Amino acid sequence: MAVTLDFAAAALLGILVGLAELVSRYRDAPHAALYTRPALLYLALNGAASGLALALIRVFDWKFGAGADTVRWVQLLVAGAGAMALFRTSLFTVRAGDRDIAVGPATFLQIFRDAADRAVDRLRARARSLQVGKLLDGVDYGKASEGLIPYCLALMQNVPDDEQKKLVQAVKLLDAEPIEPAVKVRILGLLLMNVVGPDVLTAAVDALREQLKT
Repeated sequence: MAVTLDFAAAALLGILVGLAELVSRYRDAPHAALYTRPALLYLALNGAASGLALALIRVFDWKFGAGADTVRWVQLLVAGAGAMALFRTSLFTVRAGDRDIAVGPATFLQIFRDAADRAVDRLRARARSLQVGKLLDGVDYGKASEGLIPYCLALMQNVPDDEQKKLVQAVKLLDAEPIEPAVKVRILGLLLMNVVGPDVLTAAVDALREQLKT
């Protein structure tokens, strides 16, 4: 029973690590990213990797310098939170062009994890495109870049200064691009969505729609 609980705990820790990674990548709407099949696959891979890591730790009796009374918990933490680091030991080296690439268990796990992550990204990209296109239809880019950005940031209370500076810098670069205003305003919407999320952006556009019309 204790062994089963240990593997379940390690897998749960691995899933939580994967959950934190997905939330950090898709900050505009993490809940929308998580409710997808690729995201569930990504979490399952993280959990399976942690369970496998714990099995290897127990087989080879790695104690990581822990005492007899704490070794069980240390093994669980290493397997749950550091499975990918544990698997980074290379089995062989492949020559690719002018580079030597170490190949080990983590290489194969990372391939599947990256594929699941990209699938989540593609699904979110489609949803974001449809949402921002509908929301900003008929909005003037010049008016939006001048008024919508400070309004969105004013609505938020805890946007870090570095994120605000990155947003302003990105908009300056966008201003200089020779792109149609109708395309620019959608890119502006995506930039804002990354910072404040779709709900705040929707509320801001709805509140200022009359002032932002072309």
